[in-house]
Amino acid sequence: MPRKKSAKRKEKIPEKREFSTEKDEEVEVLKARLESVKDMPEVIGYILRNSRSATIDAKDPTKIIDYAMLSSATIEAAEKLVDAFQLGEAKKITLEGNVAKLLSLSIGENSISIFMDKKANVDRIYKNLT
Repeated sequence: MPRKKSAKRKEKIPEKREFSTEKDEEVEVLKARLESVKDMPEVIGYILRNSRSATIDAKDPTKIIDYAMLSSATIEAAEKLVDAFQLGEAKKITLEGNVAKLLSLSIGENSISIFMDKKANVDRIYKNLT
C-alpha cells in the first residue's frame, strides 16, 4: 500500500548552509597553503581529502594511485596503533622510506598527506600547514 505524501514541507535550515560555507572556506584556505607547500622543491605532491571531495596533486601523475594507496594504508595503520596502545589523538604521522617521506595529518574534517623527498624538513612543512 503506497504511503501518502505529507502536506508539510521541509524547510531548509540556513545554519546548515552557513556551516557548509565555513567548511568550504576551510578547504579553500587549506588548498592555498598546500599550493605554497607544493612549490617547495622537496615536495613531490599532496592529497587533500574530506567527506565530500578529494584533491590530488603530484609532480609525477603516473604515481597518483600509488600515493593514494600509501596514504590510505598509512592513516589506517596509524589509527589502529593509536587505538591499540591508547595513545590518544595523533597530531601528525610521518613515514620515512629509502627515498621519500610521507607526512599525514588532519585539520578539522580534512585529511592531508604530503609526499616529499627523504631530505625534506617535515617539521617546516607541518608548520606551513598548521
